[in-house]
Amino acid sequence: MSMSNTATVNAPCSSENDDMQVIEYYLKLQAQECFRLLYDRYAARIYSKAIAMLKNERDAENATQEIFTKIFLNLSKFSGGSKFSTWVYSVTYNYCIDFIRRNKRKQKLFADEVENPPDLIDDESLDQELLQMKVHQLKAVLEALPDGDRSILLMKYQDDMQIKEIAAIIGKRDSAVKMQLKRAKEKARKIFLDKFPLETE
Repeated sequence: MSMSNTATVNAPCSSENDDMQVIEYYLKLQAQECFRLLYDRYAARIYSKAIAMLKNERDAENATQEIFTKIFLNLSKFSGGSKFSTWVYSVTYNYCIDFIRRNKRKQKLFADEVENPPDLIDDESLDQELLQMKVHQLKAVLEALPDGDRSILLMKYQDDMQIKEIAAIIGKRDSAVKMQLKRAKEKARKIFLDKFPLETE
């Protein structure tokens, strides 16, 4: 290998490079520093999402390693049509959902059935009720929700994701995401009223 080629291989990845640059360098040169840089940027985020969904540290740790393996094996398939962070979230989300299904923790995710039509309460009022819940109340409500409903609420309100980003991750149309969000908020409200009747008077 010539000196110029060595310099090229050793130079590329640094914290100043954006994700696409790091990915391009990695795919072209297979440079280990590119791998480490992306791992350092996203490992904690992946673990955070995994433990929020799987609720088990060991499962989340194993999931983080497997998800990263999946990401790097499929880096060449990332087209750049969305943000890399959105793609990473999508891989993480889908892995965790598959894990939950395999372990039969829930029989059905993103259930279409709801006891109350979503039009009973306007969306703005539902948002206000969610935002006004105390920490212990919100935690209890989220834990009682089905995994799919909890995840979509966290994407929207904790991760501040746009409807289009959520739609890309869960593979639904924008309109279906909006309906799922409203249904999830309706369920959250019902759980809240059931669990904390005295605190709502």
